[in-house]
Amino acid sequence: MQYDPIEKSAVSKLKVKPGLADYERARKSFSWWDVYRELDWLPGGGLNKAYEAIDRHVAHGNGSRVAMIWEGKNGEQEQYTYTQLKERSDRFANVVTKLGLKKGDRVFIFLDRVPELYFAFFGVLKAGGIVGPLFSAFGPDPVRDRLVDSGATILITSPDLKRKITRILPDCPDLQHIVIINKGNRDPKPLEGNDLSYEKLMSAAAADFKIVNTSQYDYSIMHYTSGTTGKPKGAVHRHQAVVQQYLTGKWALDMHPGDIYWCTADPGWVTGTSYGMLAPWTNGVTQLIYEGGLSARKWYQLIEKHQVNIWYTAPTAIRMLMRAGDEPMKGINFSSLRFIASVGEPLNPEGVIWGKRVFGMGIHDNWWQTETGAIMCANYQSMEIRPGSMGRPLPGIEMGILDDKYNPVGPDIRGLLAVRPGWPSQFHNYWRNADMYNSRFKKGWYITGDRAAMDKDGYFWFEGRADDVINTAGHLVGPFEVESALIEHPAVAEAGVIGKPDPIAMEVVKAFVSLKPGHEPTPELRAELMRFARQKLSSAVAPREIDFVPSLPKTRSGKIMRRLLKARELGLPEGDTSTLEED
Repeated sequence: MQYDPIEKSAVSKLKVKPGLADYERARKSFSWWDVYRELDWLPGGGLNKAYEAIDRHVAHGNGSRVAMIWEGKNGEQEQYTYTQLKERSDRFANVVTKLGLKKGDRVFIFLDRVPELYFAFFGVLKAGGIVGPLFSAFGPDPVRDRLVDSGATILITSPDLKRKITRILPDCPDLQHIVIINKGNRDPKPLEGNDLSYEKLMSAAAADFKIVNTSQYDYSIMHYTSGTTGKPKGAVHRHQAVVQQYLTGKWALDMHPGDIYWCTADPGWVTGTSYGMLAPWTNGVTQLIYEGGLSARKWYQLIEKHQVNIWYTAPTAIRMLMRAGDEPMKGINFSSLRFIASVGEPLNPEGVIWGKRVFGMGIHDNWWQTETGAIMCANYQSMEIRPGSMGRPLPGIEMGILDDKYNPVGPDIRGLLAVRPGWPSQFHNYWRNADMYNSRFKKGWYITGDRAAMDKDGYFWFEGRADDVINTAGHLVGPFEVESALIEHPAVAEAGVIGKPDPIAMEVVKAFVSLKPGHEPTPELRAELMRFARQKLSSAVAPREIDFVPSLPKTRSGKIMRRLLKARELGLPEGDTSTLEED
């Protein structure tokens, strides 16, 4: 908490008045019922995410507004209005209904980020199904685990991705239909067995569909989330989550109708659905979707080319852009940018300060998780940024810090990060694992599994996962604090920190460091980094050991997998690695 605020924007000086202009006033007068009334709802009182994201804009006369600008990895570009999104998702709703989909059936989508993924996603929601997006980089085993556990009846994929998982399909007894999408005839292949052609099904389907009358309490989306042990768990969300996704788009990400917005997250990650589909389109923005991967020059060009106003990305991406240096941004005009935010793991203070230097604005970090379904705590446009903090709770959300007996503690005391249950986007269960779900609630709090502290002004400061915190000679050390200090050194690109068992201190802090180009992993640099960390932190907190590594193991959502670093260091079983990012 030693960093001074780097940005406090007077609301009167901002180009666009923030959706949340007065945080304190909003907290005092807030009611979720006021937000519920801002949505349209279905005739008869039902609620459906697809209707709120797409159809209501058409009903309000805004169907001609561009909803999606899609740019393919080979340079192709397509645009779709809200009317076109409605028509294509209606067609797909008719497709899956004709295939026998019933309310509550599970449909999984295993595709690259192509427009058809989005048509299918909303079509399944309109038909009353539960949709489960999968990372296209998944191998066969993670796909099988999710299809089997969920009892999925329909899989939507492409020829090349289907070939990757062919061997596991016989292991999925509930799977009845596989729909194959040949995007742009890039690599058309004859259909195999009983596979169905997306193109033929869509051309034969009616262009209008009456949305199934789902209630706000009906299940809508399932995302699998990994823990330190066991198989991934299917966190299930209801249609009412759209209420909070809509509000956080407006308040936490400062969306306004007509904005150009870019969320870099893959739909296989919850951010790619909550903030790559639902929040932006419920707020009526134009969304950029890029199929390709991270390239510093390409990303900067996309921001300039499409005049992006709001950019939502991940700390890992920011660190990779920092690592690329200033050369890729030469000649790029960033004047269209109004707001930048990040999520996935805490954004190190150095990243916030870098954003101020290169874009003229700080990067607003926020916090939430798969189970919360939407942003819970954020740095807002109208408030100062405190580098390293994840901000303050959304109005209507009560967060607290608890001791190990689940009792609240005071300011600046580290403990368990917890949330009062009852927010609209709260997950409703882990699929077929009610015991695990119930174990997450103690004394009237949802226990997030993270550790943090709250300062006297109500800002929250992330420390680490509860199972990542290091106990060294009685000092509880959050790995994020040490990692943040290390990456301030000009040679360090990324750092991951674990506790290594020690017979005297119980644990010692060990760091794994990847270097920026032009720096060599020498004993002299290792000693220099240890001195640097001691000066920034203290001898009790600084690393006792440092290993240089080419890269750090991360999930596909960008989180450093510290448990994997620890397992490899100690020769322990690695556990579930289905979400591990490929090298």
